[in-house]
Amino acid sequence: MIRVKATVKGEQDVPPFTRVFDYDEQVFFSSAAIVKEKIRQKMKINVNEALMAYCAYVAKSIRAGKKDGYIQKGASEILSADNVMIGVPETLQAITFEATLDNKVRKVTIKEPIPTSSYIMAGH
Repeated sequence: MIRVKATVKGEQDVPPFTRVFDYDEQVFFSSAAIVKEKIRQKMKINVNEALMAYCAYVAKSIRAGKKDGYIQKGASEILSADNVMIGVPETLQAITFEATLDNKVRKVTIKEPIPTSSYIMAGH
């Protein structure tokens, strides 16, 4: 069983929200594989799919014994603004994961996972 509680903070005028991914391991990683396939096909993913991609990355990294700094750095390479729908980078500005794997709990925070240096919203 994999249980990941993700608390998301976005823009200041929007309250944080929490999603809980509580799945059998095979279902969890199969769901993440579907999201990866959409990205491979150049389809833009929504905020929930992006969150699933990050949850899978964090779960795999924790299980592999990676340190928080490594996880943070690698997270910025998973998705780009071109992979996601408009508004997703602003919604996922900080994600705190509380992952329960193999009966161990670990907390990891990723800040600004989707690089936005060249990302410009219309009207800004």
